[in-house]
Amino acid sequence: MKILLIEDEKDLAESIVSYLKGNDLTCEWVSTTENALDRIYVHDYDCVLLDLMLPDGNGFDILKALKKKNKTEGVIITSARESLQTKIEGLTMGADDYLTKPFHLSELLARILALVRRKNFKGSNLVRFQEIEIDLLSKNVTVRGNKIDLTKKEMDLLLFMMGNQNKVLSKSTIAEHLSGDLADMLDNHDFVYAHIKNLKKKLHEAGSPDYIRTVYGLGYQWLA
Repeated sequence: MKILLIEDEKDLAESIVSYLKGNDLTCEWVSTTENALDRIYVHDYDCVLLDLMLPDGNGFDILKALKKKNKTEGVIITSARESLQTKIEGLTMGADDYLTKPFHLSELLARILALVRRKNFKGSNLVRFQEIEIDLLSKNVTVRGNKIDLTKKEMDLLLFMMGNQNKVLSKSTIAEHLSGDLADMLDNHDFVYAHIKNLKKKLHEAGSPDYIRTVYGLGYQWLA
């Protein structure tokens, strides 16, 4: 699960990034409108955490840009502005949630997970596909009722592919989802093939058919 944090308060941002990473989420941080727009025009995220008061612009401008580009990221506004009018404006413009500062990091995490569940998995903590079941809270994966052990990357890969059924996902798209900023620094994306191979092997050994199809020259596809 990949999060973009847009926040100019350094101490708060570092606390949020550390907390989310400690809960197995990939979190990238930018502190200006310009850098935020650079990211959202090029990359895809599961959720954007959006501060409204930024040093070089208004967070509403970023929200407008997301909608203009038809981006599907869930957006949670995190702001010290607590007036009812501001909340209504943000939600009317397309934000999915509004969290007033100061807030508990545990509540922020709960709202992120709830938003992603609503958008990708019909609001359920249990993600099911045929004989595969994933508990998003306990992070347990079972095939025909039998638990299988997946690494964090394999879990992220499984959820990403199941959440994008029938879409052809390129290696670079998968690499970016799994590694965030680090993907741009890698010489190649061979690690994607390794994770795909390991995930397919574990699912097969547990009795699951092979739902991951290699689309040569393009990437991989989860067949629904």
